[in-house]
Amino acid sequence: MFGDLTGKVAIVTGAGQGIGEGIARVFAKHGAKVVVATRSAGNGQETVDDIKTAGGEAMLVQCDVGLHNAVDDAVAQTLAAYQRIDICVHNAAVYPLHNVDDLSDEILDQTLAVNMKAAVWLTQACVPHFRKQGWGRLIFTSSVTGPRVAMPGTSHYAMSKAGLNGFIRTAALEYARDNITVNGVEPGYILTAAMSELGGEDELKAMAQCIPQGHLGVPEDIAYTMLYLATDEASYLTGQTIVVDGGSTLPESQVVMDGFYDE
Repeated sequence: MFGDLTGKVAIVTGAGQGIGEGIARVFAKHGAKVVVATRSAGNGQETVDDIKTAGGEAMLVQCDVGLHNAVDDAVAQTLAAYQRIDICVHNAAVYPLHNVDDLSDEILDQTLAVNMKAAVWLTQACVPHFRKQGWGRLIFTSSVTGPRVAMPGTSHYAMSKAGLNGFIRTAALEYARDNITVNGVEPGYILTAAMSELGGEDELKAMAQCIPQGHLGVPEDIAYTMLYLATDEASYLTGQTIVVDGGSTLPESQVVMDGFYDE
């Protein structure tokens, strides 16, 4: 059966809400034992409870992935509970809007630690166990912002995601002979709580009209792409990122697209 993760153990960071919550729910629905690793225990426990209510298996690990020792501890707790780890999804990210002129060292350091450095720490912690099992999946939530497009106020975020894509490609080369794949997903506009940073209801409606499919994505759109990358069916795919954006990065000019859809 496509998407079967039965018997697999998956860590999902930032799984207390938004895209991470969607990934955790979809993975659990398809048989994985999911470790919900999130800084907010309240949101994380809600995700765990919902998964269990639906018949899945999950546990909460409270973890600030911006701290190296916290990442190591989250992996250790996973191994203590399940004696194995098969899939690591680093989804947690921070998205503070600041123009370049206003970027403090604190904001820059936090953004790079959570969005990019944590990817290295998780990889270092998980790979030895993947090697022992002869199988592993490293999957990262990147973004179209940075690798493909730009937005004022997000230079630090864009830098972290572009750097993450570089890490994905290089790590994929290093681990290819270990049967460990390394891939990512680049979401476009996905309807989550973080979208409130970009505007209210009217602004979100206007954004939706700029997307060729005519609507914002939902967390499950990312989660099912992640599901494919986590499965045996994706065993020959590594070092890649998949754009999931409803076509928003395709047009050369929004002016031309407005004229096309008005016809």
